[in-house]
Amino acid sequence: MLNPPQSLGAPPVQDRPGGQPPAGPVEPVDHEEREIQRRIALLESRFGDPREPANPLGDAALLEADARGEMLEAAEDMLRDVGLNAEFVPAELGGRFTRVDTLSRVLRTVFRRDASLGIGYGVSSFLAAVAVWAGGTPRQRRWTADLLLGGGRLAVAYQELAHGNDWVRNEFSAERRGGGYVLHGRKEVINNAERAEALVLFSRTLRRRGSRSHSVFLVDKAALPPGRLAYLPRYSGVGIRGCRMDGLDFDECPVPADAMVGSEGEGVELALRSFQITRSAVPSMVLAEADTCLRTVVSFATKRQLNQRTVLDIPHSRATLAGAFLDLLICDSLALAATRAVHVAPSETSVLAAACKYLLPKILGDTAYDLSTVLGESFYVRSGEFGVFQKHVRDLPVTSLGHAGTAACQATIIPQLPRLARRAWFRDQAVPAALFRPRQSLEPLDYDRLALASGSDSLAASLIESAHVLRIRPGLGHGGKQLSELADAFVAELRRLREECSRLDPKDRSALASPYSYALADRYALVLAAAACLGVWLHHTAPSPGAAHPFIGEPVWVTAALHRLGKRLGLPVPRRPPDVEERVVEEVLARYWDARSFDLYDTPLAG
Repeated sequence: MLNPPQSLGAPPVQDRPGGQPPAGPVEPVDHEEREIQRRIALLESRFGDPREPANPLGDAALLEADARGEMLEAAEDMLRDVGLNAEFVPAELGGRFTRVDTLSRVLRTVFRRDASLGIGYGVSSFLAAVAVWAGGTPRQRRWTADLLLGGGRLAVAYQELAHGNDWVRNEFSAERRGGGYVLHGRKEVINNAERAEALVLFSRTLRRRGSRSHSVFLVDKAALPPGRLAYLPRYSGVGIRGCRMDGLDFDECPVPADAMVGSEGEGVELALRSFQITRSAVPSMVLAEADTCLRTVVSFATKRQLNQRTVLDIPHSRATLAGAFLDLLICDSLALAATRAVHVAPSETSVLAAACKYLLPKILGDTAYDLSTVLGESFYVRSGEFGVFQKHVRDLPVTSLGHAGTAACQATIIPQLPRLARRAWFRDQAVPAALFRPRQSLEPLDYDRLALASGSDSLAASLIESAHVLRIRPGLGHGGKQLSELADAFVAELRRLREECSRLDPKDRSALASPYSYALADRYALVLAAAACLGVWLHHTAPSPGAAHPFIGEPVWVTAALHRLGKRLGLPVPRRPPDVEERVVEEVLARYWDARSFDLYDTPLAG
């Protein structure tokens, strides 16, 4: 087992300029929060200044490794040295995994530098291990924990290339034979297939189709007989070039009966429960790539001169930077709600995690495109100070796919919309405030409480409550009326969704649903994002007694965020207050010059 990371001490919580913050309790920085900050500070310190050319773990070194199609070995060594794999192992098994939101928050430090490193070194192992944590025996859990804590890797095989996101149609099969099973079949694209010491395989154990057709196996490659497993050639793509995308080909390969995770036929259920964690955790990590894109473009805009002015002086550039920052806050608000809901409202995470996995890549992809227009021809630069931008733009679409892309997530949401419309919307109680407070402690994760389908929607209920609070709360100051009107507009949109979803034809709830059903899922995800933004702002708390409320405590950002979401939905939104954009740009520049993250956590960064 690796030694725990050295202690760097918690970085100080900095005061930020405030506006008129919403009233709320003070949230002290407790021991758990200080420990999280210490782990993040350690990673930042070990990575060093990304823009320092001589830094062996900086952008220049990572770009060179990407050009070669390799993982930066020095970076992998560093992550192994600090014991990053412990972030994926439950605390009761000797690791540091206690909260899904914390896992995502720590891993942002890696994704902010290199998505290949984030996925190739560890997240692939986490995607595989979740199924073991959720359904494995004590022995399987212990063995998996020891493997990861010792610096080993897991690879997971969900889907086969020819079948896209329909992972149930994979081509692995497991046939009962004697006292165990025999594995057959091949899959072309599995991250770390050859480098991993163990595999988590979703394999067909029943010939006929159905929800009980697949099972999960935990396979120790060292225990396999020779000649029964062959590796297929590496698959090359445009993004995450450093990841080793290999394939596996099993030929009459025996595995013992106790390799099965859970019971026979439980594969679909285990996958769906695992997805409720990974579909929110991974997009939350990937958000850090957009953070780097924004930081790179701010650097460009403040330095590049045009006609004796900087690019930053151009109104379009300022509007684009402000919009990108708002997109990150919108996405982080929904990601926060989704990752914390696993603990706070586990029976509702089926839909919420799918909405997060669907919407974040879509918004962040648009954000990256908008930012590229500010860079102009520098967008195509592959080296130097701005070369990291094109790498993250290439990586973003790939990291957003993984084991469940856009269509798969929408297919999870659509069948549940009619039931939510009839039973939940305008009926449920609002979610507890803990869902929106990023530094508040949470109850331990209980996999057994994760439901395969959502029967309630307390996040949507919080939207209704937030709109009510805004109507009756005095003292919001300038822009308060616009914010209240925006909240009411989203409540009206939820009411329209209730009417349309309750009438949805049964044939439009299946995999062959019409474009109309997919549009409903899109609208619903945007409403949830608005609810999350309002919840984060209304329940914002000061980071420590007597500290000033940071930017997230001001109404300016949530007003601008709801305005942006409303325009995306085509709602009749009120005109945005004229000084909103300048205040947002001011915060963007303050965070850039102070080297702080462009998300809800406002984290100090190296360099």
